[in-house]
Amino acid sequence: MDLEKIKLVIFDFDGVFTDNCVSISENGIESVNCCRSDGLGISRLRSIGIPSYIISTESNKVVSVRAKKLNIPVFQNIKNKSKAVKSLCQELGINLENTMFVGNDINDIPALKIVGFPIAVSDAFDEISPYIIHKTKKKGGKGAVREICDLIYNDLKID
Repeated sequence: MDLEKIKLVIFDFDGVFTDNCVSISENGIESVNCCRSDGLGISRLRSIGIPSYIISTESNKVVSVRAKKLNIPVFQNIKNKSKAVKSLCQELGINLENTMFVGNDINDIPALKIVGFPIAVSDAFDEISPYIIHKTKKKGGKGAVREICDLIYNDLKID
């Protein structure tokens, strides 16, 4: 992969930042598992001028809370991820071919099809395999985000 061309990284949330599982209390409160080291990876991207965003089909407070903690802008309740990706790229003045999208499931296919760097986590559903150019070694929620950030950072960092 020609990582120096990347100018923007967009992540799905469920199954990418999380292990794709949810716990629900008897009061209806949801919780998910995320990898703490992802935050350092996101910080590394920021330090080299690569912005990152979350685009999620879900609308859930847990997504907002995690995004706020990571200081990442988030778009929720997005039914058409390719339209959202195009709109974000246009707003930022970044070409789609310089954009990475990281997903894990079939609702990510439209976004994966339009970016220059379509990536999946290692435990992504097989249906998205034809639309990606790379799969992480780590699973979603288990360090996949950090792995991606480190790949980019180590390729682009200025000594």
